[in-house]
Amino acid sequence: MELIPGIVEEYAAKFTSPEEDLLREINAQTYATHAQPHMLSGHVQGKLLEMVSRMLQPRRILEIGTFTGYSALCLAKGLLKDGLLHTIELREADGAISQANFNRSNDREKIILHIGNALQIIPDLQETWDLVFIDADKVSYMEYFNLVLPKLRPGGVILADNVLFHGQVLEEPVTTKNGKAMQAFNEMVLQDERVEQVLLTVRDGLLMIRKK
Repeated sequence: MELIPGIVEEYAAKFTSPEEDLLREINAQTYATHAQPHMLSGHVQGKLLEMVSRMLQPRRILEIGTFTGYSALCLAKGLLKDGLLHTIELREADGAISQANFNRSNDREKIILHIGNALQIIPDLQETWDLVFIDADKVSYMEYFNLVLPKLRPGGVILADNVLFHGQVLEEPVTTKNGKAMQAFNEMVLQDERVEQVLLTVRDGLLMIRKK
């Protein structure tokens, strides 16, 4: 399902501040060489991630799902001078690509890459999070949320990507594994009185969740 017409995506990109050179190169290289380039956040969503981070001025950011490093570099732009971003990638090959991209960035000293299962890594990170970006395997979104919310400061924000999942959550009934997982996650967050949220119809759906 085409959630947003291509002509609208092009218009949005035209009137969004341009990518810096490194991000443009990562975008182009990912689409030229990776088997699943659609997983990249991309220009418009990347700039939104950067803007949210700059507004929050976080000291600690957690990203679950690094891919080729594009979104982490966007989020890192809002970090305070002593800030750190922890990013977790399951696949070693994507982790290697990400680290190479981070090494080219002025923010390389602020980004810590972890390779492995996020459900095992997150409990060992002794941090209080200001901003969390969830963009990994969809069936684990509820587990990720329940792991990070207690460590999120009041007023902190969780951004969850792909919450519309290619329109599959709009089916009646929802039939696919990932569609069901995202629908269940959206329903869970809606019922959680510890947070307030807004679902943004950007790209594949971005749920912005604020801890009360």
